[in-house]
Amino acid sequence: MNYCRIFFAVLFIRAAMSVSAQGISDIKISMVLTDQTRYSILRQIAMDHNLHFYYKKDEIKDKAFKQLNFQNQSLREVLIILFEDEEIHFDIRENRSVVIKPIGQSFVASTDPMRFDFTLKGQIVDRESYETLPFATVRLDGTTRGVSTNVDGHFALLNVPSDTATLIVQYLGYERLTYKLTPDKINENGQVEIALKPLTTQLEQIVVRGEDEHLMKASTGVSKVSVSPAQLAALPSLGEKDIFRSLQLLPGVSATNETSSGLYVRGGTPDQNLVLFDGFTVYHVDHFYGFFSAFNSNAVKDVQLFKGGFEAKYGGRISSVVDLTGKTGNKYELSGNVGLSALSINGSLELPFAGDKGNFFLAARRSYTDIIQSGLYDNIFGLFEEEQSTSQNTPAGRFGRFAQTQTQPAFFFYDLNAKASYRPSNRDILALSIYTGKDNLDNTRDINSNDFFGGNQGINFSNNNTDINSWGNLGTSVKWSRQWNDDLFTNTVLSYSNYFTDRDQFSETDIARQDSSFVIRNGFIENNDVRDLSLRSDLELQISKDHNLGFGIQLSHNSITYDQVQNDTLTILNRDDQGLTSAIYLQDEWWVTDKVQLNAGIRTVHFDGTDKIYLEPRLSLTYQATNRLKLKAAWGQYNQFITRVVREDVSQGSRDFWLLANEELNPVSSSTHYIAGLSYETNDFLFDIEAYYKDLSGLSEYTLRFSNSFRNRSRVIEVDELFFQGSGYARGIEFLAQKKYGKFTGWISYTLSEVIHDFPGLSDGPFPALHDQTHEFKVVNSFRLGNWNLSGTWVYSTGKPYTSPIGGYELDLLDNTTASFISVGEKNAFRLPDYHRMDLSATYSFDLGINSKAEAGLSIFNIYNRTNIWYKTFEVIEDDLITTDVTTLGFTPNIFFNFKF
Repeated sequence: MNYCRIFFAVLFIRAAMSVSAQGISDIKISMVLTDQTRYSILRQIAMDHNLHFYYKKDEIKDKAFKQLNFQNQSLREVLIILFEDEEIHFDIRENRSVVIKPIGQSFVASTDPMRFDFTLKGQIVDRESYETLPFATVRLDGTTRGVSTNVDGHFALLNVPSDTATLIVQYLGYERLTYKLTPDKINENGQVEIALKPLTTQLEQIVVRGEDEHLMKASTGVSKVSVSPAQLAALPSLGEKDIFRSLQLLPGVSATNETSSGLYVRGGTPDQNLVLFDGFTVYHVDHFYGFFSAFNSNAVKDVQLFKGGFEAKYGGRISSVVDLTGKTGNKYELSGNVGLSALSINGSLELPFAGDKGNFFLAARRSYTDIIQSGLYDNIFGLFEEEQSTSQNTPAGRFGRFAQTQTQPAFFFYDLNAKASYRPSNRDILALSIYTGKDNLDNTRDINSNDFFGGNQGINFSNNNTDINSWGNLGTSVKWSRQWNDDLFTNTVLSYSNYFTDRDQFSETDIARQDSSFVIRNGFIENNDVRDLSLRSDLELQISKDHNLGFGIQLSHNSITYDQVQNDTLTILNRDDQGLTSAIYLQDEWWVTDKVQLNAGIRTVHFDGTDKIYLEPRLSLTYQATNRLKLKAAWGQYNQFITRVVREDVSQGSRDFWLLANEELNPVSSSTHYIAGLSYETNDFLFDIEAYYKDLSGLSEYTLRFSNSFRNRSRVIEVDELFFQGSGYARGIEFLAQKKYGKFTGWISYTLSEVIHDFPGLSDGPFPALHDQTHEFKVVNSFRLGNWNLSGTWVYSTGKPYTSPIGGYELDLLDNTTASFISVGEKNAFRLPDYHRMDLSATYSFDLGINSKAEAGLSIFNIYNRTNIWYKTFEVIEDDLITTDVTTLGFTPNIFFNFKF
């Protein structure tokens, strides 16, 4: 009986397919498949031939196939083989869609609407991996109003006129999709799944389209920018495809900080940025002394940058927000990636489990600089060897001779991302995300007089220098998100984050002259540990098509320790602080009219370190004056309760460390943002202007230069002698011209800005901040030619300010040692020379067989070998003040290779 049913089912299939869409069914398919399922084969056919299959999983069963071999067979023949044991039939349509249903269920004509004025729900996914895409935009064709998907890629579009309407779906780094709804595409719950195709470098896939945005999207709101991690490989890089380095190319973000991946946004410092990765806070974003960021771009799915005026949902920082969403992984099949550069190797693995309910993602990266030192490694560490050799107080300097040493440091870094996601129901998602990364540097060395003078200069000495430094991050989050109904979505995250840095540097030199002997000891120990345990729950409620309400509560407990010990005996600073921050917020995204959108919110914060309540109102407004012209403005108040304090070091460059705010030494930082601008957008170009002003209060700086106690080692240093409080402002205007679409994309930007600080205890009047840069000009270009992607960037900026000594002297101390001191001039009264450099890269992409792709490329940093000054060092030798320019990288090439399967 079963054989008869299968026989008649096959006959029915052939009859049904013979009357519809002959041209599409004549597509020829050649595939060799091993250990594949029916679902995965359909997905592969859909991707390879631009088809869409529609079926319900509770009606069409999955099936495993051990071996299949299709050689130049038609779509009709392939479908018959795949479903030869099922009682189903097909409808192949001219719009390149195939509807699969059990025998007995009829097909509805795709042009006949069945629903009217309804709420369309669904999710946007990657067409290759079926990973959900957060913050994609969905709108009805012919209208300006739409919605964005939430962090899980889900959306709800209210008042859709019918189920045959047309949608416009866009996501940065993916092809823009015009999606025609049909009743069969929408299930009985009013839900639809829409798959977007990632952009590629193939010329034939992009010359016919003018709507596909590649790298950056800056027109989504007030001071908001989206960046595509998948497309960043097109930009020149120093050694790694780097998200934060790419963000530095945006207007309003400084691009001249080669030794820091941190973001200086509109006059703010890196610690004033809230950096979130899957819900947990990241306090330090540098690898390799800041030349690379701590984030593996292969583990990041989405990046949202808010340069200012950000909504009430975010708090605890006074400058900007970087919200990163980690990859979930391939939903249906095993996939991965392997990459190699001149400094490191990295790889990722994506693995589904529990059918299509679970995903596991793993990405790891490690430098091999402790095993093989490439030319790029030597160039980077050459900077630090130069710094150490010019600032080291060698014994020979006391006798009219100068000695210089070189060492080969032992250094490596690693990071690891892991994420497991599980969907127990269609409404719930559970996810566990883990990140860990660490840098290790051992610059320990031993030297003696024979290394310099051959032991024939009437002096013998031996020097033991221990210099061990490590720093890193650990972060984890547990998330539960739920779509309760069409209108209500909640996202709850429990997270833990830890940043640590440990520096132990001690030098002991035994000196024997013919008439005397003595010992010189110098060194310090500096440890900083930041721990953050947080719970946050965010609620989104779509009250109507005009109102989207946001509400949430957030709790954060911080534990921060900092120890600074000089010469192994003198404790300069010892802090162990605890603090609890509690916040609640309410905001409403309101379409006042079809042209006016208002986002108003209030955030209320209690910080137990001061036992005060802080109110933070927020407001942003956009007005769509015409189809192309948009006016925008924002205002908001912000507070920060954990800050990274600048530790001024005039002689060897300033450093910094994290402390919790209190009312005694380190006050709560505050800022008010004022932003106004306009944008003019055509199909191909975007022109954007934004002006901003930020007042700053509660700034802190830490220095030893005014402390007499440091010179008088007989008494304990009072902590309040070392901290100084100040205020300031940042203002500027940004111009952006962007070519958004096509083979040639990129942008030109110019920023005119000023950052002024006022510390009465440090200076007689206001002075430029260390990161103040009056002019900054950037050019970013990317050109796609067949399998090639050619790109280049050029950055120009006026020099940063610095403080210069005006003299120096040496003192003989009671313990038979000599200490050198400098007399400091006006705060930041001088400026470094102007900074500029050009970077170029070329990337070639190619296929390596079925489901395998690769890319190889060359990137050149600072192609015309510009000598830019990083900072200056000063030291006193025989009562002479010696100035040294510490420069940044010159001409530096890098090669890379990536393989994806």
